[in-house]
Amino acid sequence: MRIRRADCILAVVDVQERLVDTIAGHVSMTENITALVKASEALQLPIIATEQEKLGGIVPELKALLGSGSVRKLTFSCCDSPEFMTHVNATGRRTVILCGIETHICVMQTALDLLVGHHRVLVIRDATSSHAEADRETALRRMELAGAEISTVEAVIYELTEKAGTDEFRKILDIVKERRTHMPEGGVSKERKPVRRH
Repeated sequence: MRIRRADCILAVVDVQERLVDTIAGHVSMTENITALVKASEALQLPIIATEQEKLGGIVPELKALLGSGSVRKLTFSCCDSPEFMTHVNATGRRTVILCGIETHICVMQTALDLLVGHHRVLVIRDATSSHAEADRETALRRMELAGAEISTVEAVIYELTEKAGTDEFRKILDIVKERRTHMPEGGVSKERKPVRRH
């Protein structure tokens, strides 16, 4: 069953300065999350970002897009944060698109709790990662078995966009093209250092 943008929220989990550089494939992941955030803004999806306490702020390239309204938490599951759930419930939407880190900790626990709460959950596999690839892959498998759907950045962007030939589609096309400039043949991002602003 296709997702519909009118029922979707994007949740960006804990993409923070003190954590991100320890994550496998973090450059590619961050670029993919950036594209997903830009597309969600263009399509007017609500975006909820979280920060785990004591791990620094959201990485600058995302902070510039997300602003300062992130949910700060101590719990691993975002759903154990009353502020996060207040934001989710206030939207009236039941489909949560999940990205961020780490896949096997905060992302997985959030996905499992959302499923228990009868939300539809899409986990974006190329926009989430862990320190170890085995942890990431095992968590993706567990979430899928629990009922979460696994998708990719480009697939979900086009699914949300729905049709070509509109001004909205042209904005999306620019975002996709920008992302692809960093993706050589085979789909693996060119490793380049993230921008750090001081």
